[in-house]
Amino acid sequence: MTTTTAERSGQFTLGDRTVNRMGYGAMQLAGPHVMGPPADRDAAVAVLRRAVELGVDHIDTSDYYGPHVTNEVIREALHPYPEHLTIVTKVGARRTPDGDWPEALSPDELRQAVHDNLEHLGVEVLDVVNLRMPGFAAPVERSLAEPFGALAQLQQEGLVRHLGVSNVTTQQFAEARAIAPVVCVQNHYNLVHRDDDPMVDALAREGVAYVPFFPLGGFTPLQSAALETVARRLETTPMQVALTWLLARSPNVLLIPGTSSVTHLEENLQAAMRVLGPAEMAELDRIGGTGEPDVDL
Repeated sequence: MTTTTAERSGQFTLGDRTVNRMGYGAMQLAGPHVMGPPADRDAAVAVLRRAVELGVDHIDTSDYYGPHVTNEVIREALHPYPEHLTIVTKVGARRTPDGDWPEALSPDELRQAVHDNLEHLGVEVLDVVNLRMPGFAAPVERSLAEPFGALAQLQQEGLVRHLGVSNVTTQQFAEARAIAPVVCVQNHYNLVHRDDDPMVDALAREGVAYVPFFPLGGFTPLQSAALETVARRLETTPMQVALTWLLARSPNVLLIPGTSSVTHLEENLQAAMRVLGPAEMAELDRIGGTGEPDVDL
């Protein structure tokens, strides 16, 4: 079997970089519940190195994964970083000893978070920093002017190249973009959870990347009879079909599926080779389609 490389997924812009649309999310490199070290640190290092070998040039992380763990593993595996590699991190939360994720959105907390990411990744400038707003099941409609303004200040100081937002509404995106350019939106979206359909299309018109978190359902994997049926017909796995659907959904979608297994990493990349015909796309669209009207940003 020929191993698929990330280049097969196509490319899209992320700030001043053009990245392959199939990236890698590092959250699963931490221990259980995203706390503490991985069970097998050597395996975690191997996954990252294999991802880069296979053309992954967009890695998503955060210093509050672990905390600090995933960034330290990324540094061990890949530093000094390849010139073409774009590392995207996020700030706006912290971890408690019992594993909670309280918000950390004050200017002082955000400044400290940026410096923590710089230190643990071993870089002088962060490529992209996403402001992660509170809420788990869905974004909470509240102003992000103060925290995003604080990040814009850090950008002006030369510590951050580009800014993004995560877990936001259309209104919050517009509020952020009035303060500083936004290169990506990272929200909860997948084949089943499609509340953001209008936003995906609106961002595509604006040339802004949309990065789904939980592209495979997150802690509860996607389950759907229609998804299973299409996967059997194509002689592949439901997860590959779900990733292929996301790539087909819109050209501005960048994927960051996570895994701690080289084998699973290579399986995820196979999604870039798959082609869904009109019949399969129609079947899959019926799983989670919202039928909401389009929006302008």
